[in-house]
Amino acid sequence: MFVAPTTLRGRHQETTIHERPPVDPGPVLCYPAGSTVLLAGLPGAGKSTLLDRLYGMRGDETAPVPAGDVRVIDSRQSRNWWARFLRPLPVRLRTPIVHATHVWRIGRAILAGHGVVAHTRGTWPHILRFFALLARWRGNRLHLILLDVDPGTARAGQIARGRVVTTATFARHCRRWYPLVDRARGGETLPPAAGVTILDRDAADGLKTIHFS
Repeated sequence: MFVAPTTLRGRHQETTIHERPPVDPGPVLCYPAGSTVLLAGLPGAGKSTLLDRLYGMRGDETAPVPAGDVRVIDSRQSRNWWARFLRPLPVRLRTPIVHATHVWRIGRAILAGHGVVAHTRGTWPHILRFFALLARWRGNRLHLILLDVDPGTARAGQIARGRVVTTATFARHCRRWYPLVDRARGGETLPPAAGVTILDRDAADGLKTIHFS
C-alpha cells in the first residue's frame, strides 16, 4: 500500500492525509524546498537501507550527507562518530548520547534552512513536535514517511544488520507503532506533521527519489 498525501510526480498540492487523492503516486515523492522529511518505522524496517539506496550512502559516514541543499541524516552517522570514544561503555549508556547527537544534528540542519531527510523514531511525539516547531520557525513544514512492515520482516532486518533489540524493547516499539499507522490509514492527520505518506515494502522498494522542488 502506498498512501501519498504529499506532492507527487513533480506537482505540488498541499494535501493532508485525510484528503488522500486517488492517484498512482509512482516512484517519486516531492516536497517543497526546505521541508523536513522524517522517515519512521520499526527497528529493522529498512529505513537506513532505503536512505542508502536513494542517496548512495555506504553506512560508514560520520556526518550528515549533503545532497544539494538537502541534508541526509541517519542515526548511524552519530553512532559511527562516537564509536571510537564510547566503545568501552555499555550500550545502555551509549544509546542516549548517540540519540541526542542525532537529534541535535537534525535540529541544526533545520535551523540552517536546509531541506532534511532523516531517520527518526516516529513514536516519540515530543521529538516530532520539537522538529515541527523548528521547521515552522524557518517558514517550512514537517512531513512524515511511515515505512510500515510486519514484525517478522522488521526482526529479520535487525538480524541482517547485526543489531537486534531486546524482545521487551521491540514489543514496546510495536505497541506504539501500529496504532500510529492505523490512525494514518484511517484518514487521521498526525500532528504536528503537515502530511503523511505510508510505504509498505513493495512501495519502498519501488521508490526512486525524494525530490525537493
